[in-house]
Amino acid sequence: MSKMTHMSRRTVLKGLGTAVALPLLDAMLPSLSLAGVNEAAKSAPRRMAFLYVPNGIHMPDWTPKETGAKFELPASLQVVKDFKSDIQVLSGLTVDKARAHGDGGGDHARAMSAFLTGRQPRKTAGADIRVGVSVDQVAAEKVGKATRFASLELGCDRGLNSGNCDSGYSCAYSANLSWKSESLPMAKEVNPRLVFERLFASAGKNEVGASRAKREHYRLSVLDFVMEDASQLKNRLGTRDNRKLDEYLSAVREIEVRLTRAEQADNPDAAKHPRPSGVPNDFQEHVRLLMDMMVLAFQSDQTRVATFALANEGSNRSYRSIEVSEGHHELSHHAGNKEKQAKIAKINRHHLAQLAYLLGKLKAIPEGSSTLLDNSMILYGSAIGDGNAHNHDNLPLLLAGKAGGAFKTGRHLRFPKDTPVTNLYLAMLDRMGAHTPSFGDSTGQLTLD
Repeated sequence: MSKMTHMSRRTVLKGLGTAVALPLLDAMLPSLSLAGVNEAAKSAPRRMAFLYVPNGIHMPDWTPKETGAKFELPASLQVVKDFKSDIQVLSGLTVDKARAHGDGGGDHARAMSAFLTGRQPRKTAGADIRVGVSVDQVAAEKVGKATRFASLELGCDRGLNSGNCDSGYSCAYSANLSWKSESLPMAKEVNPRLVFERLFASAGKNEVGASRAKREHYRLSVLDFVMEDASQLKNRLGTRDNRKLDEYLSAVREIEVRLTRAEQADNPDAAKHPRPSGVPNDFQEHVRLLMDMMVLAFQSDQTRVATFALANEGSNRSYRSIEVSEGHHELSHHAGNKEKQAKIAKINRHHLAQLAYLLGKLKAIPEGSSTLLDNSMILYGSAIGDGNAHNHDNLPLLLAGKAGGAFKTGRHLRFPKDTPVTNLYLAMLDRMGAHTPSFGDSTGQLTLD
């Protein structure tokens, strides 16, 4: 049988209640020649993700002393040393609207809500919340029509939309990173199982329910429902595409196995910390399952925009797996105590290890002559500098990926004091094809090329 010469980028494998979108294959490119592959790499879609960590960072272990390309990674950033050539460490940027400006306490609530909006949240614990549209949703509005999902919102802690969580500020502010409008936060999904079902379900609700029930009863994989479609497709693909397809489907199956293992694991703390089915008790496994699905969503072009809050702002999670039994927020108020600072740095490195995992996954996926990481912009950081000082300037920010060749990487850049982080967002939006003249409290686009 002759091999396929061209297929649509939107090809999916279908089965009962199941739709498995495919990664970029050679058969989807205009030409199988080297020139065609290189051209495809240039025209590959750009992706954007924002990863947030709460309570600030131990800055002495974060900030490089040198600027430019010849910089040394300090202790905490050694965790991402394998990706030094793929990142930019950005110093000097500020989230001014997380400052009090006469509103008193509430730095944690303001930090999370102002981080991606560049707007000052209204101080209220009632229903009259107001902040602003977040940068991810600006991008989603402009480029989201090209994908199945305009954006993907993920997190490890559940979102809250009511109650007083921080000095008179609604819990909505400290628990939501993405905002569709000034008063409507985008609910983040914390349950990996539900994210998986969302990514691999077909449109028919009745079929989806029947598919899941059948899978659970017979212990089937979503792939079992599309194997006939997959076999027919493989007969028409070349050797390299067959290998790509096998690797992709293996990744899907491996995630399913891990999800099932997490759901079946004993949870001795369940009485103290009730968790929905599908949410691993282990923090690292929870994060990595969600990251793996974000990678699959980017790889199969189901979305190009994502946010991921590793924890809500002000989180007092303890990290016993790395021998830190005290709560994160409690430790962040270290008052100069060296032992507490060392534990904060340990938590910082644990979080950065998850970022390194994500970058490794993205870099391992080829797209033409480049990689999925090359075609992405992954911003990682916090809207609080030092957790004890609660400062919102000179923030710990790391930008990974080349934005399809638009960004230089492998360097440390230091910007003038109080440069708005929203200037960075203008540059990111521009590279996403979502040009915006101004955003939040921006003063002009940051130069990163």
